[in-house]
Amino acid sequence: MTAGTQQRDSSADGLLAPVLEAADLGRLRGAVETALRSFLTEQRETLANMAAELVPVADEVAAVAGGGKRLRPAFAYWGWRAFVDTADPAAEPDDAVLRAVAALELVHSSALVHDDVMDAAVTRRGRAATHVGFADRHGGDALDGDAATFGVGAAILVGDLALVWSDELLRRSGISPAALARARPVWDTMRTEVTAGQYLDLLRAAGGLPGPAGALAVARYKSAGYTVQRPLQLGASLAGAGPDALEVCTAIGLPLGEAFQLRDDVLGVFGDPTVTGKSADDDLREGKRTLLVALTEEAADGDGRALLAGALGNTAADGDQLDEVRSLMTRTGALDRVEERIAAQTRAARRAIADAPLAADACRALDALAVAATTRAA
Repeated sequence: MTAGTQQRDSSADGLLAPVLEAADLGRLRGAVETALRSFLTEQRETLANMAAELVPVADEVAAVAGGGKRLRPAFAYWGWRAFVDTADPAAEPDDAVLRAVAALELVHSSALVHDDVMDAAVTRRGRAATHVGFADRHGGDALDGDAATFGVGAAILVGDLALVWSDELLRRSGISPAALARARPVWDTMRTEVTAGQYLDLLRAAGGLPGPAGALAVARYKSAGYTVQRPLQLGASLAGAGPDALEVCTAIGLPLGEAFQLRDDVLGVFGDPTVTGKSADDDLREGKRTLLVALTEEAADGDGRALLAGALGNTAADGDQLDEVRSLMTRTGALDRVEERIAAQTRAARRAIADAPLAADACRALDALAVAATTRAA
Protein backbone atom coordinates (compact mmCIF):
# COMPACT_ATOMS: atom_id res chain seq x y z
CA MET A 1 0.00 0.00 0.00
CA THR A 2 2.53 2.53 -1.05
CA ALA A 3 1.21 6.02 -0.45
CA GLY A 4 4.02 7.63 -2.23
CA THR A 5 7.72 7.56 -2.93
CA GLN A 6 9.96 5.62 -0.59
CA GLN A 7 13.40 7.04 -1.17
CA ARG A 8 16.33 8.42 0.72
CA ASP A 9 17.02 12.10 0.34
CA SER A 10 20.47 11.35 -1.06
CA SER A 11 18.94 9.93 -4.22
CA ALA A 12 16.77 12.90 -5.07
CA ASP A 13 19.21 15.33 -6.64
CA GLY A 14 20.67 12.83 -9.08
CA LEU A 15 17.27 11.60 -10.16
CA LEU A 16 15.85 15.08 -10.61
CA ALA A 17 18.92 16.77 -12.08
CA PRO A 18 17.23 17.32 -15.48
CA VAL A 19 14.41 19.30 -13.85
CA LEU A 20 16.40 21.36 -11.36
CA GLU A 21 16.66 24.21 -13.84
CA ALA A 22 13.45 23.81 -15.85
CA ALA A 23 11.22 23.55 -12.77
CA ASP A 24 13.29 25.82 -10.50
CA LEU A 25 13.30 22.85 -8.19
CA GLY A 26 16.18 23.92 -6.00
CA ARG A 27 14.42 27.14 -5.01
CA LEU A 28 11.07 25.39 -4.58
CA ARG A 29 12.53 22.72 -2.34
CA GLY A 30 14.30 25.32 -0.25
CA ALA A 31 11.12 27.34 0.19
CA VAL A 32 9.10 24.26 1.13
CA GLU A 33 11.77 23.15 3.62
CA THR A 34 11.81 26.62 5.19
CA ALA A 35 8.02 26.75 5.45
CA LEU A 36 7.80 23.32 7.04
CA ARG A 37 10.69 23.91 9.42
CA SER A 38 9.28 27.24 10.64
CA PHE A 39 5.76 25.89 11.06
CA LEU A 40 6.77 22.62 12.72
CA THR A 41 9.18 24.35 15.08
CA GLU A 42 6.31 26.50 16.28
CA GLN A 43 4.04 23.47 16.63
CA ARG A 44 6.74 21.67 18.60
CA GLU A 45 6.85 24.54 21.07
CA THR A 46 3.07 24.40 21.39
CA LEU A 47 3.13 20.71 22.26
CA ALA A 48 6.12 21.13 24.57
CA ASN A 49 4.18 23.76 26.51
CA MET A 50 1.33 21.29 26.89
CA ALA A 51 3.58 18.47 28.15
CA ALA A 52 7.22 17.59 27.60
CA GLU A 53 6.16 14.03 26.78
CA LEU A 54 4.55 15.32 23.55
CA VAL A 55 7.83 16.48 22.05
CA PRO A 56 8.57 13.07 20.46
CA VAL A 57 5.21 13.28 18.68
CA ALA A 58 6.08 16.65 17.14
CA ASP A 59 9.56 15.42 16.30
CA GLU A 60 8.14 12.38 14.51
CA VAL A 61 5.87 14.53 12.32
CA ALA A 62 8.91 16.63 11.43
CA ALA A 63 11.00 13.55 10.69
CA VAL A 64 8.39 12.00 8.38
CA ALA A 65 7.87 15.34 6.62
CA GLY A 66 11.62 15.82 6.28
CA GLY A 67 12.23 13.54 3.31
CA GLY A 68 11.16 13.25 -0.28
CA LYS A 69 11.53 15.11 -3.56
CA ARG A 70 8.72 17.65 -2.91
CA LEU A 71 7.04 16.79 -6.20
CA ARG A 72 3.53 17.50 -4.95
CA PRO A 73 4.33 21.09 -3.96
CA ALA A 74 6.22 21.47 -7.25
CA PHE A 75 3.18 20.39 -9.25
CA ALA A 76 0.97 22.75 -7.24
CA TYR A 77 3.34 25.68 -7.65
CA TRP A 78 3.58 25.20 -11.41
CA GLY A 79 -0.17 24.73 -11.56
CA TRP A 80 -0.36 28.24 -10.15
CA ARG A 81 2.30 29.62 -12.46
CA ALA A 82 0.57 28.01 -15.45
CA PHE A 83 -2.50 30.19 -15.06
CA VAL A 84 -1.53 33.26 -13.02
CA ASP A 85 -0.80 36.68 -14.45
CA THR A 86 2.27 37.52 -12.40
CA ALA A 87 2.02 41.16 -13.51
CA ASP A 88 -1.41 41.46 -11.92
CA PRO A 89 -1.06 43.32 -8.61
CA ALA A 90 -3.94 41.25 -7.24
CA ALA A 91 -2.06 37.97 -7.81
CA GLU A 92 -1.08 36.01 -4.72
CA PRO A 93 2.51 36.62 -3.57
CA ASP A 94 4.97 33.95 -4.65
CA ASP A 95 6.19 33.31 -1.10
CA ALA A 96 2.64 32.87 0.21
CA VAL A 97 1.85 30.38 -2.54
CA LEU A 98 4.99 28.41 -1.69
CA ARG A 99 3.96 28.23 1.97
CA ALA A 100 0.47 27.12 0.94
CA VAL A 101 1.67 24.31 -1.30
CA ALA A 102 4.09 23.15 1.42
CA ALA A 103 0.98 22.00 3.30
CA LEU A 104 0.70 19.17 0.77
CA GLU A 105 3.73 17.57 2.38
CA LEU A 106 1.85 17.23 5.66
CA VAL A 107 -1.06 15.51 3.89
CA HIS A 108 1.50 13.18 2.34
CA SER A 109 3.16 12.57 5.72
CA SER A 110 -0.19 11.60 7.22
CA ALA A 111 -0.81 9.12 4.40
CA LEU A 112 2.66 7.60 4.76
CA VAL A 113 2.32 7.00 8.51
CA HIS A 114 -1.15 5.48 8.26
CA ASP A 115 -0.12 3.43 5.24
CA ASP A 116 2.81 1.91 7.08
CA VAL A 117 0.51 0.90 9.94
CA MET A 118 -1.89 -0.84 7.56
CA ASP A 119 0.97 -2.56 5.75
CA ALA A 120 2.85 -3.46 8.95
CA ALA A 121 5.85 -1.92 7.18
CA VAL A 122 9.13 -1.89 9.06
CA THR A 123 11.00 0.98 7.41
CA ARG A 124 10.26 4.22 5.64
CA ARG A 125 12.92 6.21 3.81
CA GLY A 126 15.75 4.39 5.48
CA ARG A 127 14.46 4.81 9.05
CA ALA A 128 12.08 2.89 11.28
CA ALA A 129 8.43 3.31 10.36
CA THR A 130 6.57 5.47 12.88
CA HIS A 131 4.73 2.63 14.60
CA VAL A 132 7.96 0.65 14.90
CA GLY A 133 9.81 3.63 16.36
CA PHE A 134 7.18 4.22 19.02
CA ALA A 135 7.04 0.51 19.86
CA ASP A 136 10.79 0.67 20.45
CA ARG A 137 10.29 3.78 22.59
CA HIS A 138 7.71 1.90 24.66
CA GLY A 139 10.24 -0.83 25.35
CA GLY A 140 13.08 1.58 26.03
CA ASP A 141 11.01 3.50 28.56
CA ALA A 142 9.81 0.28 30.22
CA LEU A 143 6.15 1.28 29.82
CA ASP A 144 3.25 -1.00 30.69
CA GLY A 145 1.23 -2.96 28.15
CA ASP A 146 2.01 -4.25 24.69
CA ALA A 147 4.70 -2.34 22.81
CA ALA A 148 3.29 -3.07 19.33
CA THR A 149 -0.18 -1.87 20.30
CA PHE A 150 1.31 1.30 21.76
CA GLY A 151 3.30 1.87 18.57
CA VAL A 152 0.28 1.50 16.32
CA GLY A 153 -1.83 3.83 18.47
CA ALA A 154 0.89 6.46 18.55
CA ALA A 155 1.37 6.25 14.78
CA ILE A 156 -2.34 6.72 14.12
CA LEU A 157 -2.24 9.88 16.22
CA VAL A 158 0.95 11.13 14.53
CA GLY A 159 -0.73 10.69 11.14
CA ASP A 160 -3.88 12.42 12.37
CA LEU A 161 -1.85 15.31 13.72
CA ALA A 162 -0.01 15.76 10.42
CA LEU A 163 -3.38 15.97 8.65
CA VAL A 164 -4.71 18.51 11.15
CA TRP A 165 -1.57 20.58 10.80
CA SER A 166 -1.81 20.52 7.00
CA ASP A 167 -5.05 22.50 7.30
CA GLU A 168 -3.46 24.95 9.68
CA LEU A 169 -0.41 25.55 7.49
CA LEU A 170 -2.62 26.18 4.46
CA ARG A 171 -4.78 28.62 6.40
CA ARG A 172 -1.79 30.48 7.86
CA SER A 173 0.26 30.53 4.65
CA GLY A 174 -0.44 34.17 3.87
CA ILE A 175 -2.65 33.65 0.82
CA SER A 176 -5.67 35.93 0.68
CA PRO A 177 -9.06 34.87 2.08
CA ALA A 178 -10.40 34.83 -1.48
CA ALA A 179 -7.63 32.49 -2.64
CA LEU A 180 -8.13 30.27 0.39
CA ALA A 181 -11.84 30.04 -0.39
CA ARG A 182 -11.06 29.09 -4.00
CA ALA A 183 -8.59 26.44 -2.89
CA ARG A 184 -10.78 24.78 -0.27
CA PRO A 185 -13.00 22.68 -2.59
CA VAL A 186 -9.96 21.12 -4.28
CA TRP A 187 -8.21 20.66 -0.94
CA ASP A 188 -11.23 18.96 0.60
CA THR A 189 -11.76 16.69 -2.40
CA MET A 190 -8.11 15.68 -2.38
CA ARG A 191 -8.10 14.71 1.29
CA THR A 192 -11.35 12.78 0.91
CA GLU A 193 -10.00 10.90 -2.11
CA VAL A 194 -6.73 9.86 -0.53
CA THR A 195 -8.53 8.56 2.57
CA ALA A 196 -11.10 6.73 0.45
CA GLY A 197 -8.26 5.32 -1.65
CA GLN A 198 -6.57 3.99 1.48
CA TYR A 199 -9.74 2.09 2.33
CA LEU A 200 -10.00 0.71 -1.20
CA ASP A 201 -6.42 -0.50 -0.87
CA LEU A 202 -7.27 -2.17 2.44
CA LEU A 203 -10.31 -3.78 0.83
CA ARG A 204 -8.26 -5.02 -2.11
CA ALA A 205 -5.72 -6.58 0.23
CA ALA A 206 -8.62 -8.49 1.81
CA GLY A 207 -9.79 -9.90 -1.52
CA GLY A 208 -12.13 -7.13 -2.68
CA LEU A 209 -11.66 -5.18 -5.92
CA PRO A 210 -9.95 -8.08 -7.69
CA GLY A 211 -7.91 -8.06 -10.86
CA PRO A 212 -6.12 -5.32 -12.81
CA ALA A 213 -9.19 -3.06 -12.76
CA GLY A 214 -9.21 -3.14 -8.98
CA ALA A 215 -5.52 -2.29 -8.83
CA LEU A 216 -6.03 0.69 -11.13
CA ALA A 217 -9.00 1.92 -9.10
CA VAL A 218 -6.84 1.96 -5.98
CA ALA A 219 -4.04 3.75 -7.83
CA ARG A 220 -6.50 6.35 -9.12
CA TYR A 221 -7.92 7.38 -5.77
CA LYS A 222 -5.07 6.60 -3.45
CA SER A 223 -2.22 8.16 -5.39
CA ALA A 224 -2.91 9.61 -8.83
CA GLY A 225 -5.30 12.27 -7.57
CA TYR A 226 -3.32 13.64 -4.67
CA THR A 227 0.07 13.26 -6.34
CA VAL A 228 -0.52 15.29 -9.50
CA GLN A 229 -4.13 16.10 -10.43
CA ARG A 230 -5.26 17.78 -7.23
CA PRO A 231 -1.97 19.63 -6.59
CA LEU A 232 -2.20 21.06 -10.13
CA GLN A 233 -5.81 22.05 -9.50
CA LEU A 234 -4.87 23.55 -6.15
CA GLY A 235 -2.34 25.80 -7.86
CA ALA A 236 -4.77 26.71 -10.62
CA SER A 237 -7.38 27.60 -8.00
CA LEU A 238 -4.91 29.87 -6.20
CA ALA A 239 -4.42 31.62 -9.56
CA GLY A 240 -8.16 32.18 -9.92
CA ALA A 241 -8.44 29.89 -12.95
CA GLY A 242 -11.86 28.63 -14.00
CA PRO A 243 -13.40 25.21 -14.66
CA ASP A 244 -11.67 24.81 -18.04
CA ALA A 245 -8.29 25.10 -16.35
CA LEU A 246 -9.27 22.49 -13.79
CA GLU A 247 -10.15 20.12 -16.64
CA VAL A 248 -6.73 20.75 -18.19
CA CYS A 249 -5.19 19.78 -14.83
CA THR A 250 -7.20 16.56 -14.87
CA ALA A 251 -6.09 15.72 -18.41
CA ILE A 252 -2.48 16.09 -17.30
CA GLY A 253 -2.74 14.85 -13.74
CA LEU A 254 -4.67 11.59 -13.91
CA PRO A 255 -2.48 9.75 -16.42
CA LEU A 256 0.68 11.19 -14.93
CA GLY A 257 -0.38 10.36 -11.37
CA GLU A 258 -1.14 6.79 -12.39
CA ALA A 259 2.23 6.45 -14.12
CA PHE A 260 3.92 7.84 -11.00
CA GLN A 261 2.24 5.22 -8.79
CA LEU A 262 2.98 2.37 -11.18
CA ARG A 263 6.64 3.38 -11.19
CA ASP A 264 6.50 3.28 -7.38
CA ASP A 265 5.05 -0.24 -7.56
CA VAL A 266 7.80 -1.44 -9.87
CA LEU A 267 10.49 0.08 -7.68
CA GLY A 268 8.94 -1.59 -4.65
CA VAL A 269 9.80 -5.00 -6.16
CA PHE A 270 12.66 -4.35 -8.57
CA GLY A 271 14.29 -1.24 -7.10
CA ASP A 272 17.86 -1.03 -5.85
CA PRO A 273 17.72 -0.92 -2.04
CA THR A 274 20.84 1.25 -1.90
CA VAL A 275 18.89 3.88 -3.86
CA THR A 276 15.32 3.40 -2.61
CA GLY A 277 16.25 3.10 1.07
CA LYS A 278 14.15 -0.04 1.56
CA SER A 279 14.36 -3.73 0.82
CA ALA A 280 13.01 -4.86 -2.55
CA ASP A 281 11.36 -7.74 -0.68
CA ASP A 282 9.16 -5.63 1.59
CA ASP A 283 6.29 -4.98 -0.82
CA LEU A 284 5.98 -8.69 -1.58
CA ARG A 285 6.17 -9.73 2.08
CA GLU A 286 3.60 -7.06 2.94
CA GLY A 287 1.30 -8.47 0.26
CA LYS A 288 0.76 -5.31 -1.80
CA ARG A 289 -1.82 -6.06 -4.48
CA THR A 290 -0.46 -3.84 -7.22
CA LEU A 291 -1.17 -3.90 -10.95
CA LEU A 292 2.13 -5.75 -11.35
CA VAL A 293 0.85 -8.51 -9.08
CA ALA A 294 -2.57 -8.60 -10.75
CA LEU A 295 -1.10 -8.95 -14.23
CA THR A 296 1.25 -11.69 -13.00
CA GLU A 297 -1.67 -13.63 -11.52
CA GLU A 298 -3.62 -13.22 -14.73
CA ALA A 299 -0.80 -14.50 -16.96
CA ALA A 300 0.71 -17.22 -14.76
CA ASP A 301 -0.03 -20.91 -14.98
CA GLY A 302 -1.15 -22.97 -11.99
CA ASP A 303 2.35 -23.40 -10.63
CA GLY A 304 3.06 -19.71 -11.00
CA ARG A 305 -0.12 -18.73 -9.21
CA ALA A 306 0.73 -21.16 -6.42
CA LEU A 307 4.19 -19.61 -6.11
CA LEU A 308 2.69 -16.14 -5.95
CA ALA A 309 0.05 -17.16 -3.43
CA GLY A 310 2.68 -18.75 -1.19
CA ALA A 311 5.00 -15.75 -1.22
CA LEU A 312 2.73 -12.72 -1.36
CA GLY A 313 2.01 -11.47 2.14
CA ASN A 314 4.21 -14.17 3.67
CA THR A 315 6.53 -12.45 6.14
CA ALA A 316 8.58 -15.66 6.38
CA ALA A 317 9.24 -15.88 2.62
CA ASP A 318 12.97 -16.11 2.00
CA GLY A 319 15.01 -14.26 -0.58
CA ASP A 320 15.16 -17.17 -3.01
CA GLN A 321 11.39 -17.52 -3.00
CA LEU A 322 10.91 -13.80 -3.64
CA ASP A 323 13.50 -13.88 -6.41
CA GLU A 324 11.40 -16.61 -8.04
CA VAL A 325 8.39 -14.28 -7.84
CA ARG A 326 10.37 -11.53 -9.55
CA SER A 327 11.40 -13.99 -12.24
CA LEU A 328 7.75 -14.99 -12.67
CA MET A 329 6.74 -11.34 -13.09
CA THR A 330 9.33 -11.00 -15.82
CA ARG A 331 8.62 -14.30 -17.59
CA THR A 332 4.87 -13.75 -17.76
CA GLY A 333 5.36 -10.34 -19.35
CA ALA A 334 3.65 -8.59 -16.43
CA LEU A 335 6.62 -6.30 -15.81
CA ASP A 336 6.76 -5.34 -19.49
CA ARG A 337 3.03 -4.60 -19.52
CA VAL A 338 3.33 -2.30 -16.52
CA GLU A 339 6.28 -0.53 -18.12
CA GLU A 340 4.26 -0.13 -21.33
CA ARG A 341 1.39 1.40 -19.38
CA ILE A 342 3.75 3.77 -17.55
CA ALA A 343 5.15 4.89 -20.91
CA ALA A 344 1.70 5.29 -22.49
CA GLN A 345 0.28 7.27 -19.57
CA THR A 346 3.36 9.47 -19.46
CA ARG A 347 3.00 10.18 -23.19
CA ALA A 348 -0.67 11.06 -22.67
CA ALA A 349 0.21 13.50 -19.89
CA ARG A 350 3.00 15.10 -21.92
CA ARG A 351 0.67 15.53 -24.91
CA ALA A 352 -1.86 17.19 -22.62
CA ILE A 353 0.83 19.53 -21.32
CA ALA A 354 1.96 20.42 -24.85
CA ASP A 355 -1.61 21.04 -26.03
CA ALA A 356 -2.75 23.06 -23.02
CA PRO A 357 -2.91 26.87 -22.97
CA LEU A 358 -0.21 27.18 -20.30
CA ALA A 359 2.42 29.79 -19.70
CA ALA A 360 5.58 28.78 -21.56
CA ASP A 361 7.75 28.42 -18.45
CA ALA A 362 5.10 26.30 -16.76
CA CYS A 363 4.83 24.08 -19.84
CA ARG A 364 8.57 23.42 -19.75
CA ALA A 365 8.57 22.83 -16.00
CA LEU A 366 5.62 20.44 -16.02
CA ASP A 367 7.03 18.43 -18.91
CA ALA A 368 10.34 18.06 -17.09
CA LEU A 369 8.54 17.05 -13.89
CA ALA A 370 6.50 14.47 -15.82
CA VAL A 371 9.62 12.79 -17.14
CA ALA A 372 11.39 12.85 -13.78
CA ALA A 373 8.37 11.50 -11.88
CA THR A 374 8.02 8.45 -14.11
CA THR A 375 11.63 7.53 -14.93
CA ARG A 376 13.04 7.83 -11.40
CA ALA A 377 15.04 5.08 -9.71
CA ALA A 378 13.73 5.85 -6.21
